[in-house]
Amino acid sequence: MDHDAYNGMEAAGLHGVAWQKSRHSNSQGSCVEFARLPGGDVAVRNSRFPDGPALVYTRAEIEAMLLGVKDGEFDHLVGG
Repeated sequence: MDHDAYNGMEAAGLHGVAWQKSRHSNSQGSCVEFARLPGGDVAVRNSRFPDGPALVYTRAEIEAMLLGVKDGEFDHLVGG
């Protein structure tokens, strides 16, 4: 893990990372963005606040979340 990266840090402090958001992001650009950090951890930020806080997760944590999303475990959060 990058020893300078910690949960709740300013995303602006993560220099040299490439942020990516889903192509399904809405037209206002409101979306969650992800960046792979040196060492393999993944930072997450809100695209509306690019210099705001970033949360840092391990690769295993992100993988578990993505598998849950693919399996529909979180569909109730956005469903009607």
